[in-house]
Amino acid sequence: MRKSIITLLTDFGTKEHYVASVKGVILSINPHCTLIDITHQVSPQDIKEGAFTLANAYSFFPKGTIHLSVVDPGVGGSRRAILVVTQDYFFVGPDNGLFTLAAPREHVRQVVALTNKKFFLQKVCTTFHGRDLFAPVAAHLSLGVKPEAFGNELDSWVELDFGKPRTKERELTGEILHIDVFGNLISNINEDEFFRFVKDHPFIIKVGERTIHGLKRGYWGGKVNEPIALFGSGGFLEISVREGNAQKVLGIKRGDPIQISTKLQAPNPK
Repeated sequence: MRKSIITLLTDFGTKEHYVASVKGVILSINPHCTLIDITHQVSPQDIKEGAFTLANAYSFFPKGTIHLSVVDPGVGGSRRAILVVTQDYFFVGPDNGLFTLAAPREHVRQVVALTNKKFFLQKVCTTFHGRDLFAPVAAHLSLGVKPEAFGNELDSWVELDFGKPRTKERELTGEILHIDVFGNLISNINEDEFFRFVKDHPFIIKVGERTIHGLKRGYWGGKVNEPIALFGSGGFLEISVREGNAQKVLGIKRGDPIQISTKLQAPNPK
């Protein structure tokens, strides 16, 4: 029997029966696969949060891993169900932008509409595609069923707009992309973009009403309850408060701007 890894990312929580039902379907089809929970605590119906979380976790799994992700406010509606096949991974879930940040980082080989009911449960509930459609597809895929068997190939798929940092003169403006469980404010400015912009110039970082000077190497680098800037584990510029919560201290929400301003170095006296 072929052994595979299937990860699970949902907004189902763990209080109800939903996650257990999904796992039960998968294991009934392939009892030898390994199931790994990325998280089931994505905020309800928050596709962007799910996309960010998936993008920061998927690549640490072995090649061939199947990432089953369900954050699906449009379940049972007109949105499509898809399988995204990349060079190293498979992504199974709703076509609502959930794979916007993860899949394009890979070489996308094909996107398949999941329409072949042969691979669904016999009865598909319009409110629980995670159990009745996506779980059995992921399980059959883990047994070696070819992607094209699940349906027709698509030319396009839904991608969400997460915004791009903008440069104007000596200012780089991004936005807060994600706020984690610790209250860290994670921006959409990555390390390469940041240093390409600041070069060797001194800079300040402004978020909300606060101005931050310089970067710290880690959370330990700041004073208690003092906002600091650093690059987190995902490679993005983030604002943190040592032993505190940056979101609460600064009153920032997702989508708020973050701005880096540079100053030209004063010429050396001759």
